[in-house]
Amino acid sequence: MQDRPSPPADTGPSPEELLVAVGRRQDRAAFAALFGHFAPRVKSYLRRLGCEAGAADELVQEVMLLVWRRAETYDPAAASAATWVFTIARNKRIDVLRREQRPEIDPNDPLLVPEPVESAQQRVESRQETGRLRAALKELPPEQADMLRMAYFEDKPHSVISAEQGIPLGTVKSRLRLAMDRLRKVLRDPS
Repeated sequence: MQDRPSPPADTGPSPEELLVAVGRRQDRAAFAALFGHFAPRVKSYLRRLGCEAGAADELVQEVMLLVWRRAETYDPAAASAATWVFTIARNKRIDVLRREQRPEIDPNDPLLVPEPVESAQQRVESRQETGRLRAALKELPPEQADMLRMAYFEDKPHSVISAEQGIPLGTVKSRLRLAMDRLRKVLRDPS
């Protein structure tokens, strides 16, 4: 007996032909064949990209749904069916990663809460307080006023003030303490 080569198996339509049939005629049988061919491959691809099994299953469903909806845009001259389907899968995976990396908005975030509207009374009191502070600053000896300006308005560390003024660090701290004490006394006594 001679070995005869087996007859070639009927491979059926190619994925490209199936995709064109889905795009032109919404052929459900062609889509079922595409799904059977690509779904396990796409899942395997997504798992290699780091998707968990459940998430990969969901993404496969979304990818194949997009294949069904966008099949009419497929151009066999531009890419193979596999390239087209796996590009959709890659893009869906990127979309998921972007959603995961986007932080949730916290409605209680202080930056999202509007500043309370200041009443007229509060504005008047605030202006009066600012006026009293300015007047109190003018009454300070110049060396204390300079220390306050550098430490609190220019936000300089005490050591930098000491170096710039050529005075000991202890003197800087003493002048600041004296200036703050005087300001507290003036601001406590509104007369």
